[in-house]
Amino acid sequence: MREIDARTTERYSIPSLLLMEAAASASARAIDARLSHDLRHKTVQILCGRGNNGGDGAALARALWMMGARVDIVLFGRVEESKGDARTNFEIIRHLASFNAGSSDRPPPLSFAECHDISAWERIASARHGYDVIVDALFGTGLTRPLEGVFAKAVAHLELLRAAREHARHDAPLFVSLDIPSGLNADSHKPIGPAVRADLTVTFTAVKSANVLPPSSHYNGQLVVADIGSPASLVEAAPSKLFLTEADDARAFLEATRYAPDSYKNTHGHALVVAGSRDMTGAAVLCADAAMCAGAGLVTVATPSSVLPSVAARLMPEVMTASLSETEHGSISAEASEQIKKLTERATVVAVGCGLSRESESTRRFVRETVERRTTPVVVDADGLNALAPWPVELRGTREAPIILTPHEGEMLRLLGSQDRSALDERAHVIAEFAAEHNLVVVLKGMRTLVAAPDGSVYVNPTGNAGLGTAGSGDTLTGIITGFNAQAFAALKDKADKNEAVAVAATIAAVYVGGLAGDLAARSLGMRAMVASDMRKYLSAAISALDPEGETP
Repeated sequence: MREIDARTTERYSIPSLLLMEAAASASARAIDARLSHDLRHKTVQILCGRGNNGGDGAALARALWMMGARVDIVLFGRVEESKGDARTNFEIIRHLASFNAGSSDRPPPLSFAECHDISAWERIASARHGYDVIVDALFGTGLTRPLEGVFAKAVAHLELLRAAREHARHDAPLFVSLDIPSGLNADSHKPIGPAVRADLTVTFTAVKSANVLPPSSHYNGQLVVADIGSPASLVEAAPSKLFLTEADDARAFLEATRYAPDSYKNTHGHALVVAGSRDMTGAAVLCADAAMCAGAGLVTVATPSSVLPSVAARLMPEVMTASLSETEHGSISAEASEQIKKLTERATVVAVGCGLSRESESTRRFVRETVERRTTPVVVDADGLNALAPWPVELRGTREAPIILTPHEGEMLRLLGSQDRSALDERAHVIAEFAAEHNLVVVLKGMRTLVAAPDGSVYVNPTGNAGLGTAGSGDTLTGIITGFNAQAFAALKDKADKNEAVAVAATIAAVYVGGLAGDLAARSLGMRAMVASDMRKYLSAAISALDPEGETP
């Protein structure tokens, strides 16, 4: 971001002071919107560091004051200790405050104070002001070590105010952070020490890792990404390989795979779901039904022969079935490999793993052979992943037949051959390396699900909620991913440019849409009462919300 800001000024002659002004204006609009456009007579305290983040805060103070708010600015340090654009804004606000002194019975509409040390801060903090908004403009993206001294005291004070607010059960003050909550390292998803817990964070130009990756993202509250004038070409040319998925990404996939007037079941792909065992029949049902509702033209469930009647009785009537050879434990046996080979001849995409059971070495051998001998893209989940853990070095995805893995954290650790949870401390980095090393698409499920591509890029998914952390949600997501990939690869059936990028785009869209369906379900049912099949039931609403034109006959 520092490079993008610098190049905005160098290449496009946009003064950096103008960028700071745009950041302040965008922040003021976001605060105004959060307060239902009722800033007049609201009281605001803005805590500023000496750097550019503090300069943004000083410029914001002017904007809010001009919108009718009463604003108190606290600079942690002296104006003379600041530099560049930040100093310019501090000098402006100091002069403005000196001309708006107020009176004995009326507080000044704009005040400015320098806070040199802890004792000065304690005097400021002890004043009994009931602020409607407190803005954190202490540190921006450059912090790499824990807050200390007066800054740690200030953050602790804000935490006390938050606790008092929650105890009293009212909305004020609203805590707002500029760019990133102070105390977080912008490049890390792990907090490095005490940090501001914001209700609203206005970040500039593009999100930073700590804005979107948990647990640091939990400090951000509502996140608003503000365009402050840097050309999009500079952002797109940045070397970062970490991206935030947006609605437009999912919408682009849906538009590219719309049902045409002359389309029919074969043009939307055939998903083969290899799933289920004697004790886990529901997984096969959830996965197959989700693939059907996600838009696949045909879906077949292949499951152990003794399990088939139970699975078939609960499947949607549109889903076809096939029986496979089984072990004495009621799981798919290695002898089923030839049966799967024949079934795959008619399939566009194969999903393997949901509810397979890991009791039998024969089942594990079946999974290994199915993935190694694949002729189509394959999605591997649950016990399919366990059968391949730790991941075989020689097993790699290919251009024509990508491999898509959908592990949760425990399964990812097993794929890595580790039992130490700290191996996933930097989740995005770990799965980026793993995906690139083995030429895979990896979906690491959890709070803010991540999708890693074979080129090492990682996409952070913003949809979904805690209500999805329930039995069967992973099976349902695998079905959605399989259904979306079936449609994508069916559209390329007669084209030569099939590649991993198709699987990446389809998978990113599936994860976004699946999470959105879960969000819609939670709004209607509440998170506590949600079950995995509710995500499937709300798929239609999620897809229609993103592409209403494409869903209308």
